[in-house]
Amino acid sequence: MKISYSHESIRLTGRWDTQNEEFATATATGSYIEFAFRGTCATVLFNCDDNKYPFPHLWIQLDDGCLTEAMVDNYIRIVAKNDSEHICRIIFKGTVEEYRRWFSPLENKISFCGVITDTPVKIEEDTRKTIEFVGDSITEGVLTDENYYGENGENKFSIGQFNRVYQDDVTATYAWLTAEKLNLRPIFMGYGAVGATHSGMGAVPKADESYPFNFHNSPVTHKNADYILINHGANDRNGTVECYLENYKKLLDVIIQMNPESKIISLSAFCGAFHSELGEFIKEYNQNNGTDIFFIDSNGWVPVEPLHPDRNGHRIIAENLASCFPL
Repeated sequence: MKISYSHESIRLTGRWDTQNEEFATATATGSYIEFAFRGTCATVLFNCDDNKYPFPHLWIQLDDGCLTEAMVDNYIRIVAKNDSEHICRIIFKGTVEEYRRWFSPLENKISFCGVITDTPVKIEEDTRKTIEFVGDSITEGVLTDENYYGENGENKFSIGQFNRVYQDDVTATYAWLTAEKLNLRPIFMGYGAVGATHSGMGAVPKADESYPFNFHNSPVTHKNADYILINHGANDRNGTVECYLENYKKLLDVIIQMNPESKIISLSAFCGAFHSELGEFIKEYNQNNGTDIFFIDSNGWVPVEPLHPDRNGHRIIAENLASCFPL
């Protein structure tokens, strides 16, 4: 039988648009699907209309086993070894930054229709606290891995962006790793080249303008996160500190208005941009607004270059962040 994405056997985590009854859509990597079933086989259904090649890549995991990478397709079959209850998790791993993922047609999204299975099982509640990561390409996992090469060492694709589905991995980021270390359930709002001061790849607006939405004309509907961590500054480093702090305030105002009960953490850019000025600004913002934003200065955790940390760099950041996180 076909089970809709809204069925009790399915749980969606992240910034999902559910305005369409036929499928739920996400454009932010790190969004993920979980579903429970009994038996040996289930088929996951996606709508790939408007997607451009190379399609987004997924991580597929059955029963807390190893992760298997796959490109999103209309049908993906999951086969289990035994006829018992299973939980499958499918994570939006990586995609092509420059494709459209804000305005229609969405070329760069996953649209999850549901599952075909004989015996769906109500999925158990995830009782972990939630954390939302608000950031840029570093948060979404851009360039965690080296170029994807062919057998003879040549670049697999003539256009570097086409490599991104292979090079990018949201589960290798400081954000995903920190959430795992702290046993928190992650929600991602990370888009390449976006900053506090300007828009980014895929026509995504600047941070304060994009935050309230999954994508254009799709207001967020997920429950407010227990923690919200902001990491913006790497893409603002070439501007003035005055412009950066002015727009950072706009972002803070929006986030606090929408999430009055959440604990807000401000994490300075890993490249060191405006780190001391941001720390002073957060102190002043708290004094003026009666807030309790927690500031973490990441300056010096990893080298300034490369701008996008590799897997090891992200692990170092996660170790540092988890050790000073305000639980």
